[in-house]
Amino acid sequence: MFFGKLLPREGNFFELFNHHADRIVEAARAFSQLVANYNDPHLREQYNRDVDNAERAADRVTHEVNKLIHKTFITPIDRDQIHKLINTMDDVADLIQDSAETMALYDVRHMTEEITRLTDLSVRCCDRVKEAVAMLGTLSQAASVEAALKSCEEIDKIESDADRVMRSAMSKLFREEPDVREVIKLKAIYELLETITDKCEDVANVIEGIVIEHS
Repeated sequence: MFFGKLLPREGNFFELFNHHADRIVEAARAFSQLVANYNDPHLREQYNRDVDNAERAADRVTHEVNKLIHKTFITPIDRDQIHKLINTMDDVADLIQDSAETMALYDVRHMTEEITRLTDLSVRCCDRVKEAVAMLGTLSQAASVEAALKSCEEIDKIESDADRVMRSAMSKLFREEPDVREVIKLKAIYELLETITDKCEDVANVIEGIVIEHS
């Protein structure tokens, strides 16, 4: 009985993963609203704060998970997988915040169709990440394995769509934008938004590895 008390319990890693995924989606949707309401300075500021708040909340979850790794004797999945998953997820939240901050720092004056399309794809990717993460706690069930892998496959398809939008956006930008400053600004924004979907694909790759190993 005494020895049992000395062994830290398994911990609530899956619950924390879900909390973090919720914050990613929260940040993505706030950023989407920022883009949709960009011409309204008050709403833009409000949604910028919402992105910041979601990113900070995600950071706190990441810190809690990394701390829990060192305090838990037996983890439900490999420690390296836990560490890689939570930190890759945190990169997604960071990139969303970086995108919002870059728009403000570069004083972007208007939203392009390409920014809107890349933002929509980023939100869809984040939604799929949340769905895949939610399956990790029940990988003993065949339906959860199938659902997780399906979400990961969808993330890969969305990332490919974002690549195509990015290439088209760059081509249009360099052909049609006469102001060099605007080219520099928009190029940076396009690259950041496309990187969000890239990082979501990285999360999906980690999840696929976990699913294959533990199902």
